[in-house]
Amino acid sequence: MFTGIIEDLGIVTDLKKEFDNLHISIKSHITSELKIDQSVAHNGVCLTVVAINDDEYTVTAIKETLDKTNLRTLQINEEINLERAMKLGDRLDGHIVQGHVDQTASCTKIEELNGSWVFTFSYDSALNNMTIEKGSITINGTSLTVVNSKKDSFSVAIIPYTYEHTNFHSFKMGTIVNLEFDVLGKYVAKLLEMRK
Repeated sequence: MFTGIIEDLGIVTDLKKEFDNLHISIKSHITSELKIDQSVAHNGVCLTVVAINDDEYTVTAIKETLDKTNLRTLQINEEINLERAMKLGDRLDGHIVQGHVDQTASCTKIEELNGSWVFTFSYDSALNNMTIEKGSITINGTSLTVVNSKKDSFSVAIIPYTYEHTNFHSFKMGTIVNLEFDVLGKYVAKLLEMRK
């Protein structure tokens, strides 16, 4: 379980394909605090630490994960949002995040305002995910509030701290991001669907 509050921006140092798997090595300030078998969210994707070497660690993404997330597009030296699993009893500063990406979206508009930014994303609504105005959404692991919710698109407003301390500062038009829709909303939608 995660909160969507990004702890560090890691740097991808190595990508190794093995059969359908991708071994991803990352340099991070939190590496010294990690241990083998620990869960870490990478752009919102929960992956298990399989190796640690000095200030770098490695995780493995399988085909299922690569097919449904933006991890398949990672490049060497790319920044990646990192969050360790929450500790029981910690404050829940963001919202309940599972680290299970529902689908990807594409950045369609970036509006720079006077001291903040509004990013707009479009996604395939045929997968039955939805946003609601002022509801929660996780983008690349970052807990955010939805504005301008539509059937297949939504926007988020980004403050300077989030812009600087997550990979939002590297987004361009067309950037593919990972989305995890609000887990409570998904359960409510499923219950309503079952009642029909």
